[in-house]
Amino acid sequence: MRLVIASVGRFRGGPLQAMYSEYAGRLPWPLDLKEVEEKKPLKGEKRKSREAELLMGAVPNGSTLIALHEKGKNMTSPEFARMLGQYADDGVQTVSFLIGGADGHSADTLANADRLLSLGAMTWPHLMVRGLLAEQLYRASAILANHPYHRA
Repeated sequence: MRLVIASVGRFRGGPLQAMYSEYAGRLPWPLDLKEVEEKKPLKGEKRKSREAELLMGAVPNGSTLIALHEKGKNMTSPEFARMLGQYADDGVQTVSFLIGGADGHSADTLANADRLLSLGAMTWPHLMVRGLLAEQLYRASAILANHPYHRA
């Protein structure tokens, strides 16, 4: 199973990129980070629509789409691991996680997603979400492999 994180914005070095790289490097599954950025000074819905186009253009066709969103499902780490394990068991080729920009996802992105996922009720910077997600992906792989990393 291949994993893709498609995210608005670009890393420019620093601790957030280091955290992401640390956990992405531990994963047993291939993980691709696709960074997209709209350079035009668009506002509101126009910006969200353009970012949606860029995100969808960054992920492989036929991906299972998971949009990170504040109203998404809150999952425990073992639940998240079971979901990924089920995708692998079902032969899903690619799972793509979509991280929107500062204005969030477009209505089309949310409607086209196979699942909405929340990392909690708080709002996180989209560059930080990459590292949090990479850590949870690694934790899920550890849970599925009965590795002692997850001790809850």
